[in-house]
Amino acid sequence: MHSLLVLVAFQVASFAAAATGVMFRPGDWYKQLDKPDWRPPDWLFAPVWTVLYASIGLSGWLLWREAGVTGAALPLGVYAVQLLLNAAWSPLFFGLHRPGLAAAEIMLLWGAILATIILFYPANAAAALLLVPYLMWVSFAAALNLSIWRRNRSKPLSEGAR
Repeated sequence: MHSLLVLVAFQVASFAAAATGVMFRPGDWYKQLDKPDWRPPDWLFAPVWTVLYASIGLSGWLLWREAGVTGAALPLGVYAVQLLLNAAWSPLFFGLHRPGLAAAEIMLLWGAILATIILFYPANAAAALLLVPYLMWVSFAAALNLSIWRRNRSKPLSEGAR
């Protein structure tokens, strides 16, 4: 029963990071931006992120189950950092309308995800491998973020494309 409660806690933590994406929606500002043709349709983001957040939570739980908090303090600390960085992206991009700042932040997120994978792998390979699709999606999201920033950075600041 304790293990199941910890799994729920990891899922809650993971989906809590997703909450900023619900609070800071794309809206009219985003619709007006110049975006690349290779951008996926808007409807695709929610289901992809839902699967990824479930995998992120499961990954953390698998590592905890294998090593415990004290046995995996560093990997779980880096895991927490990547969740915080994940939560910060939507407010920067959609909330503050700062694609340039969000691009810098997503690079930090990418590094934190990679570090989490590297730190998880020795203790639990499955936990590490569950994060690979997340790293791939964030790689794609970073490319999209950079493209949107480059395409819109010459717009007046009042349009928010900084």
